[in-house]
This record gives sequence, structure tokens and C-alpha cells, in this order.
Amino acid sequence: MHQSEEKKQLKLEDYWAIVRRRRWWLIAPLFLGWAMVIGATWSIPAMYRSETLIIVEQQKVPEHYVVPNVAADLQQRLQSMTQQILSRTRLQGIIQTFHLYTGEQGVADPESMVERMRQDIKIDLVPTPGRPGELTAFKISYSARTPMLAQQVTGELTSLFIEENLRNRQQQSEDTTAFLQNQLEDARKDLAQQEQRLREFKTKYLGQLPEQLQSNVQILAGLQAQLQAASEARDHAQQQKLYLESLLQQNRALRSAAAADSASAATPSSLDDELDKLKAQYADLSTRYTESHPDVVRLKQQIASTEKLLKKQSDTDIKAGKGSATASRVAQVGPMAQVEGQLKANELEISNRTDEVKRLQTEIDQYRGRLNLTPVREEELSSITRDHEQSKENYQSLLAKKMQSELATNLERRQQGEQFRIIDPPSLPRKPYFPDRFKMSLAGVALGLVLSLGLTAAMETVAPRIHKEEDLRDLIPAPVLAAIPSLLTADEQQQQRRFMWLESAAAAGLLILIPALTFLVYRSG
Repeated sequence: MHQSEEKKQLKLEDYWAIVRRRRWWLIAPLFLGWAMVIGATWSIPAMYRSETLIIVEQQKVPEHYVVPNVAADLQQRLQSMTQQILSRTRLQGIIQTFHLYTGEQGVADPESMVERMRQDIKIDLVPTPGRPGELTAFKISYSARTPMLAQQVTGELTSLFIEENLRNRQQQSEDTTAFLQNQLEDARKDLAQQEQRLREFKTKYLGQLPEQLQSNVQILAGLQAQLQAASEARDHAQQQKLYLESLLQQNRALRSAAAADSASAATPSSLDDELDKLKAQYADLSTRYTESHPDVVRLKQQIASTEKLLKKQSDTDIKAGKGSATASRVAQVGPMAQVEGQLKANELEISNRTDEVKRLQTEIDQYRGRLNLTPVREEELSSITRDHEQSKENYQSLLAKKMQSELATNLERRQQGEQFRIIDPPSLPRKPYFPDRFKMSLAGVALGLVLSLGLTAAMETVAPRIHKEEDLRDLIPAPVLAAIPSLLTADEQQQQRRFMWLESAAAAGLLILIPALTFLVYRSG
């Protein structure tokens, strides 16, 4: 028998026969499963969700004119603002304003209300179309028991986000400007110290600075030229002194000779000898030096003076004769007084020239010392100048940043910077988003089908019956000789037909009720 059951294959008419026999085992569980699920959905409180779309509107002035102080991206700023707005203090104020979660099960203490409201608030970032990774908008939604309450709370949250964004941006911009102001003040003080240090260094080492090197070299060259000229003038004065002293000695010798022998007729030849000696020296120097050489010039002057004296003596001898030689020698006393005056003036000139040479030598030593110290001062000045330039650059950089930050702060105060603007105002929901009764209805139909098919299969398997001749042949190998049909009276047949009509109407009503109610649930939300 088991082998015959395993070999037996059900046909389409067999399945139709099972449906007819087990129709109530198919319809009743289907309806009951669907009814239980749809009934449960109606017992769950409906939740309505209001949603708004906020776009991030860029600042009205182009960024290449005014650079904003707030550089954080939208996601970071939203996270910061979300933490501030979803704080316990803020949410408790909204809960008290709108009387949220009053009388709900499991929401009794303030902390539970705050936690429940955080779960009902949802913030979603909206990516920019065509720009992956760039976010320029976000959505705020809130779930409540009534559509109006959901809309009101969403509007309140939206206002908080907009106000918080304006306040945060303005506060951050003002803090940035204040910070730059403090840094600029410190930089100004540091720059003033560096400038004072530079001034003190230049004042202390005036004349040894690198920029004075060229002038020092020129001054030193001029002093050396002056020293050479002063030295040559002093030497010339000293030679002139020797010459004048020799003239005075000759004059004294003549005066002594005139006093010892007034009758002597002999004419002294000392001037001729001196003139010959000077001419010999002049001839020797002319072969070695030019006419402009100081020694050559000096000798020419001495020769001219000697010739002048010799001419005066000759004139005197011719007029007075040999008998008056002594008187002519005495007459030379007047020119010799002039020579003594020249000698005193010459000594004064030598003294002045000597002082001038000493002074020039001292100044030359000073300028040489300055030139020797110039590399040291250059290194020291380079370090001071470098610190001064760094302080100056830092001050100028902070000054530019501070002015830029003030522009950005003024832009935020006038609310012309980056702002949150509402694109879609908070919606007034018409249908609850939870529970989704249409999906729950479909899930109830699926559950009813599973139950009905399972029970029908179980009944066919657990309680098998013989319904036709083929079933009997499968169980007993003996042939069927006769079949007794169902014998019903006219009343029984009429009653059976009436029952079938009622049964068909009930089944049809149940089968029509399920999709009709599902459609109504879908339309009503």
C-alpha cells in the first residue's frame, strides 16, 4: 500500500477535489490569519512623520573677496550642532512646550522622555547630484502621534538649527577675530622691541656698520692722502728751517768778521760756496726727479734766495768800494732779521704740521679699526635684522589676517555669510508612516495562506479517506464489482443546494472582504 501511495501522482483534478473537500480548511485559516494581523495593526498607535529640507546657501560675497572664518565642512558642523540641539536641556524645553509623551507607557521620567525624543528625531544628509561626496543639504524629520504635532515640533527643530548655525558662525568668527587681535598685539610689541634693539645697535656702533663700509674706505683714503701731504709739508718745512738756520749762521759769521777786522778788504766767498753747493745738489736731483718734486722745488727756492743775497752784497761792494766792506757787512743785518722771522714762522708751521700728522694718524687708526670690526658688526647686525624681518613679516601677516577676519565677522553679523535656508517647509503628514497597515495586511494574507495550506496538507496526510474508485484500487488489488450512489430525498437535495449556496456566498464574501479591506487600508494609509 505504501509503495502504491509513493507511486501515485496527483493530477490537477485531484488538487481541485482536495480544494472542494477542504475548502473551509483553506478559507477559514486564511481569513483568521489575516484578521489577526490586521487587527493587531489597528491596536498599534499610529505615528506620523513630518519632514523638512534645508539647503546650505553660500555667502553672498564671493570667497576670493572675503574668506570665511568657518572652514569646517557641513557634516562636521551638523554633528556639532546636533549634539548641542539634542542636549537634555534643549529637548526638555521642547517637551514642556508641546507637552510631548504625556501618559505614554514606558515614558515616565524626564530622562526617558529625552531619550525617546532623540529616537524620534532623524537627521539625514542629502548628497549633491553629480558630485559624489559633496553635501549641500540635509533633512530633519520628527515622528509624533498626530500630524499637527509632528509638523510643529519639526518646525521648532528647524528654527533651532538655523539659529544655532547663525550663532555658531558669528561666535566662531568673532572668536577668530579676537584671537588674531591678541596675536597682533603681541606681534606689535615684539616688532617694537626688535626695532628698538636695531636702533640701539646702530647708535652704539655708528661708523662700524656694513652700510658705512664704502664711506669709511673713501674717508680712509682721503685721510691717507691728507697724511701724505701733511708729512711732505712738514718735511719741506724742516728743510726750509735748516736752510734758514744756515743763513743765520753765515750772517753771524759775517758780523763777527766785521767786528774783528773792519779794515779787511777781503770779500767773503761763503755765499758763493753755498750757491755752488746748492747748484750741485740741484743738478744731482734733477737727474732723478721731476721739476715738481718737493726737494727740487725747495732747492730752487734756496738757490734763488742765495743769488738774491749775493747780488745785494755785490751791489754794496761796487758803491762803497773796498774801503767800506765792513759797512756793507753791517748793512746785512736788516735782511737777516727777516730771515729770523721766517725761521720762527717755519718752526710754527712745523709744529702745526706735526700736530696735523698726529691727528690724521689717530683718525686713520680709528677708521682702520672700524674697517676691521665691520665683519663682526655685519654678522651681529645680520642676526638682529633677521629677527626684525621675521617679526615684521609676522606682524604684517597677522595684520592682513585680522583685517580679513574682521570682514568675515561683519559679513556674519549682517547675515550675509553661509546660511541654512528652508527649501521644503515642515510637511503635514496625511498618512502614518508606522505601522504600515497595507504591508501588514499583505503579511496577514501571506500568514493566512501558510496556515490554510499547512492545515489542509496536515488533514490530508493525517486523516486519509477513500473518495473515489481509484483510491480503493490503490489500497486493495481486488477489482471493484459495484458502486452504490448517494440516495437523497427531494427535501434533502433542496436543503443540500441551499447549504451550498450559503456556503458559497460566505466563502465569496470572505474572499472578497480580504482584498477590499486591504485596498481601503492602502488608500487610507
